[in-house]
Amino acid sequence: MMQPDQQASIAAQLAALPNTPMKALWLLWDEHFPRRPTHTNRSYIESRIAYRIQELAYGELPAGIRRHLADCGAKHSKIAIAKKGGRGTEFHLMPGTALVREWDEREYRVTVTPAGLYELDGQLFKSLSAAARHITGTQWSGPKFFGLIDSKGVPR
Repeated sequence: MMQPDQQASIAAQLAALPNTPMKALWLLWDEHFPRRPTHTNRSYIESRIAYRIQELAYGELPAGIRRHLADCGAKHSKIAIAKKGGRGTEFHLMPGTALVREWDEREYRVTVTPAGLYELDGQLFKSLSAAARHITGTQWSGPKFFGLIDSKGVPR
């Protein structure tokens, strides 16, 4: 059984992650994983490091629970991808879904509204591409900018 001071140490490590500079997060990543991910969304990096810290401290989830969680994720995914149509892959994001992207040393958080719009800093946008254009000042594919698809347009 883990001692209370060991549990506090794990909790302190997890609590420190959001305030850790990206350079230090990458050092932590390199300690725990054999290669870096293709997408560098800060939220993703933090969550994977947090999971790994807990996994090392408390052990892995049993295989049955991992399978059950994967099945639940597939069944209740927050991102439903429509079939590829004339304009490309469409994304229907559940209200409340937050997409985070670091751009020009600033973190941006876009939240899907119940009306299917995208809210960024109190401003509403009709599409992810419009939000990405607002952030960058240039034309972007919103799904590509927020890491929902790769550079070839394939969903991640």
